[in-house]
Amino acid sequence: MAEVILMPRLSDTMTEGVIATWHKNIGDSVKKGDVLAEIETDKATMELESFKEGILLHRGGDNGAKIAVNELLAIIGKEGEDIAALIQENGRSADSPNKNSENKEVSSPAVVEAKEEKSQPGTKSSGNENLHMDEVVLMPRLSDTMTEGVIASWHKNIGDDVKKGDVIAEIETDKATMELESYKDGKMLYRGAEEGKKIAVNDLLCIIGKDGTDVEALVKAVKSGGAAASAGAPATNDAQEQGSGKEETATVVGTDKEDSGRIFISPLARKMAEEKGIDIKKIKGTGDNGRITKSDVENYKPAAAETSTQQSAKTSGGIQAAPTQQTGKNYEEVAVSQMRKTIARRLSESKFGAPHFYLTMSINMDAAMQARSRMNEISKTKISFNDLVLKAAAVALTQHPKVNSSWMGDTIRMNHNVNIGVAVAVEEGLLVPVVKDANHKSLSSIAAEVKTFAQKAKDKKLQPSDWEGNTFTISNLGMFGIEEFTAIINPPDACILAVGAINKVPAFNEAGEVVAANIMKVTLSCDHRVVDGATGAAFLQTLKALLEEPLTMLV
Repeated sequence: MAEVILMPRLSDTMTEGVIATWHKNIGDSVKKGDVLAEIETDKATMELESFKEGILLHRGGDNGAKIAVNELLAIIGKEGEDIAALIQENGRSADSPNKNSENKEVSSPAVVEAKEEKSQPGTKSSGNENLHMDEVVLMPRLSDTMTEGVIASWHKNIGDDVKKGDVIAEIETDKATMELESYKDGKMLYRGAEEGKKIAVNDLLCIIGKDGTDVEALVKAVKSGGAAASAGAPATNDAQEQGSGKEETATVVGTDKEDSGRIFISPLARKMAEEKGIDIKKIKGTGDNGRITKSDVENYKPAAAETSTQQSAKTSGGIQAAPTQQTGKNYEEVAVSQMRKTIARRLSESKFGAPHFYLTMSINMDAAMQARSRMNEISKTKISFNDLVLKAAAVALTQHPKVNSSWMGDTIRMNHNVNIGVAVAVEEGLLVPVVKDANHKSLSSIAAEVKTFAQKAKDKKLQPSDWEGNTFTISNLGMFGIEEFTAIINPPDACILAVGAINKVPAFNEAGEVVAANIMKVTLSCDHRVVDGATGAAFLQTLKALLEEPLTMLV
């Protein structure tokens, strides 16, 4: 008899799961222990194994579909077995909007196989009898908060050969830029948008298949199935024309209304111009249709007219002429990145949703500085002051579990793991990789892990597993000379610690004498729904004691 598999509760707060990837298609044989699918929960993406052998007869949704806990996920049974009653019994009728994959095969994450279009009697064949050989690639969900992706760069042009495992494109999400690999051999037939454009999750990204495919018909077929890309169709002709480009695919940059036309510039040239602070409107392009290339930016020099104006600023009488009043807009508007959008949304929700209060304390770092010098004599990885603060905070959190908690609405989650997020500044904004179980790790291992995270963040190589699961966060601006500041709580944490610079200031010793002391100020931002003032103060007192006597954090 066929077995019904319901969406399991994979975390204590999970109410629904997202099908990240199906590992089995309709009609595939399933053995006990085989991975059926990867399920994205509110905490992580987890593999779901089968506990039964048989044939996969039904799937409750496509990749990206949301299914509530205890709702129908799949049915496994014998080939040809009637499962209509089981589907109806479990609340998924044949015309349920969530049941849309019973006759659609999915071969990989965010990829669907286009079914063959059968011509009806009395009508002409569309010429698309081989459409089932083509692969429609949808924009995948590459992070738990991602709703759309920006195409940072295409690695394949229209007409290029694509092999399984080749990188198709780099996709900028709200947290990082990640490479998207192909799961099929063929040719790049269609690209859903130009570089720099946005595509919503599960919208059409590209099509890979064989020469001679009627791409327009396939795009229409995908649209009729509800998987069309909002920017996909208009890009077809442009993408095909750009298919033979070598350096970079030309990108059209919007201009002001008073400008006479569009500016064509390669992505690399645009990036170089931004880094050099050059207005691309002043660069003369030497490429096709006046396209600005890398060499145009490298060879750009201020216009002679600008130089001559400056040289003739003085009159014959030695009096400098009044500067000519500039006309037009004297500013530049930069598109908001996915990362910056998410930072704005999440921190706004935190600041205005969680009642913040702040506690500041001064810590004498003399002993910590001496201990750090001795540790670095034997440590393979250089230990920083931030590593010392992280380790001390991890130990203090084990003694003050309320500070290591999260507000869940009707409940307060008391986290048993001490997972400390470390705020890392990158060009596009801020990333917070997480040092998991920091209280159980040595200073040298913490130092090595943080150093690795910082490099991965700089190279845009952080993965979702690197930034998930934080229970407390540390933000350190001491290296920039900032003495004291307040930080906004990083959800779902209840607190964040802002760390300032270490400054040498006059202080009294135990004998009442004025001596030079190395003082560091820290400020704890607390969510008053979870942490009260006395609780936060007790945590800071423990943190201070650990840093002023560093050996105690190693016990």
